[in-house]
Amino acid sequence: MTEHKTSIGVEQIMDLLPHRYPFLLVDRVVDYAPGEWIKAIKNVTFNEPQFAGHFPDHPVMPGVMLVEAMAQAAGVLTQLSRDGLANDALFYLVKVDNAKFSQIVVPGDQLLFECHIKKVIKNMTLYACKATVEGKLVAKADLLCAEKRK
Repeated sequence: MTEHKTSIGVEQIMDLLPHRYPFLLVDRVVDYAPGEWIKAIKNVTFNEPQFAGHFPDHPVMPGVMLVEAMAQAAGVLTQLSRDGLANDALFYLVKVDNAKFSQIVVPGDQLLFECHIKKVIKNMTLYACKATVEGKLVAKADLLCAEKRK
């Protein structure tokens, strides 16, 4: 049976990812199984800079940022699967397939990301990701990320 780990805060996430405010889009890991899947959250707040222009009178989280947030959650899974030992590598989003946006995301929402590793091919990993708010699907996509040594 796969070992489950739980609850990783933003401080450890910053040890695993190079992203920083305002572009770090994962607040907490709530559960994961190394090499298999991750569940992570992002609390969407009105103070985020994208809402100043998207859209000023009706703030909506851009779809491209939902994709990026799912990719960051997938990146955390990759690092946790390697025990955070890939410090000399960066992971780049190289392909997005089957992206679908089902519902808008607004300030006050809490996003739950679920990413599953579908396949690992040399230095690339294919993930199936979805984002939900209160159990309702808001976005999903298959993401391919590639590793590049610094």
